[in-house]
Amino acid sequence: MAKSDLSGIQKAAILLITLGPDKSSNVFKHLKEDEIEQLTLEISNTRSVSPAMKDEVLSEFYDVCLAQQYIAEGGVGYAKDLLEKALGAERAKDVIGKLTASLQVRPFEFVRKTDASQLLNFIQDEHPQTIALILSYLSSGQASIIISGLPPEKQTDVAKRIAVMDRTSPDVIKEVEKVLEQKLSSLVNQDYTVVGGVDAIVEILNTVDRGTEKHIMESLEIEDPELADEIRKKMFVFEDILSLDDRSVQRVLREVDNNELAVALKGANEEVQNLIFSNLSKRLASMIKEDMEFMGPVRMKDVEEAQQKIVNIIRKLEDSAEIIISRGGGDEIVV
Repeated sequence: MAKSDLSGIQKAAILLITLGPDKSSNVFKHLKEDEIEQLTLEISNTRSVSPAMKDEVLSEFYDVCLAQQYIAEGGVGYAKDLLEKALGAERAKDVIGKLTASLQVRPFEFVRKTDASQLLNFIQDEHPQTIALILSYLSSGQASIIISGLPPEKQTDVAKRIAVMDRTSPDVIKEVEKVLEQKLSSLVNQDYTVVGGVDAIVEILNTVDRGTEKHIMESLEIEDPELADEIRKKMFVFEDILSLDDRSVQRVLREVDNNELAVALKGANEEVQNLIFSNLSKRLASMIKEDMEFMGPVRMKDVEEAQQKIVNIIRKLEDSAEIIISRGGGDEIVV
């Protein structure tokens, strides 16, 4: 059987056979159960592999690994140039094609390796929609640095565009990438790519400094109250109470009604419950545990409402600087 006739699973089985049991067992540690089952079955059904076939599979595996390394170092254009010099144009095209079929390389991957402050200087004069698209593909840490560095009036505009962004045409992505003088067009999925959305801006706002977040949210409340409310509800969920120190937790609990706390804890995970109980007196903790036990089943809607009331208290205390929620930006600076 020629190598071109082999399926991906057959090539993987031959590769593992060639690597031997010790190295193959280490590979298995990183695979899912169903993948291990498929490979084990294929290996058991593989009777013999010629030396030539082993060499061909190993060579293809090496080429793909090399391509991945080049992409990680400098993007697809960089990988193509180096592979063409090393393997020739036809073979390089074949390797890139196989890699594209098996991996989804995110658009703007090259931007994710760029220092955020340098990127800010490069894109801050772009149209807000262009900035929003780029930030949607960055890590929340990078995006928070950039959005914090934008002029205040632009911060809100970009944040809103990220929040309402849904699907972006591949042609638009290609055009923006072209502006950034990089070519990822061969890896852009021809299906519409989902980016942005409320969750994206929430993750960014949870990372920026409090001043930037407050400005954006106050402006959004004027421009689009419903969107602002949707974002605010997701910005600090009840389970995030785990990010508070004990003193802050105790300050929050002084504002919370005991009945509300019992209902809220009915739907909380064990880690959150333990944190709360450890910051209450033994007597009060015992009393709330008894209330939780005797109240029986509670509607999820009631649990969520009770948890949201506690979240609102947390946000209020943060606004009055009585507690500090750990976040990016300048909140760690003490003056």
